[in-house]
Amino acid sequence: MLSGIYVPLITPFDESGAVAYAALEKLAASVLDQGAAGLVALGTTGEPSALSATERRTVVEICGQAARSYGAQLIVGDLELVEGATAALVTVPAFVRPGERGVIAHFEHLAERSQVPLVIYHIPYRTGQPLTAAVLRRLGEHPMIVGVKYATGSVDQDAVALLGEAPSGFSVLTGDDVYLSPMLALGASGGILASAHLHTSSFVSMAASWDRALGHRLAAMSATLFAEPNPTVLKGVLHAKGLIPTPDVRLPLVPATAESVARALDWGA
Repeated sequence: MLSGIYVPLITPFDESGAVAYAALEKLAASVLDQGAAGLVALGTTGEPSALSATERRTVVEICGQAARSYGAQLIVGDLELVEGATAALVTVPAFVRPGERGVIAHFEHLAERSQVPLVIYHIPYRTGQPLTAAVLRRLGEHPMIVGVKYATGSVDQDAVALLGEAPSGFSVLTGDDVYLSPMLALGASGGILASAHLHTSSFVSMAASWDRALGHRLAAMSATLFAEPNPTVLKGVLHAKGLIPTPDVRLPLVPATAESVARALDWGA
């Protein structure tokens, strides 16, 4: 069962625009040193659609080496690059809006052919396809579907219903950083959280032993990091702290404004 905090690593770039692989390796080691249960390679935060095939493969290799050296788990957001991974993170099909029956058929089809277990990425404000707790429970009964990254933009009734009666061995991981605390209180087993690049050990403590006051503080920090499209503010903060060589992102993203980065830095001052 997946539990704890998983960090969906950014992809840092150097001054020439190339992937800064050494910085990626250091980031991976840093969050694992602080107790993260695992890494997510090629999640949305890593800008995978803007990476070449060679870059994607190298990112997964670096994350896999780091995970193995720490005895941690690796989740990969690309079904073609899952060798040695714990699981694959797969979104509900975007734009198609196939309906719930279509989503069930889609994931069952993938699960029967996947080399590794699947984690459903449920993010309806991006995909346009909401799913009920009943659908997620049905998918969670499949032995090759082991969890969901739940990111609906709220703590909704389906979250309450799913967490009240989740299938055995099916992990509910929050994907909305600001809702970590209430989701843990309802029974979530952890989270896949971009914000956990920063103060990783605090997120780990929160997942291990729910603390309302700490939850409020971490939610406030997360809100500043999502003031502009992810991961632009996060990259600005990491660069300001000297953890990555540039704050650069690739189009269609553009760097965060100085004001947003300053507000995020002020939170931790």
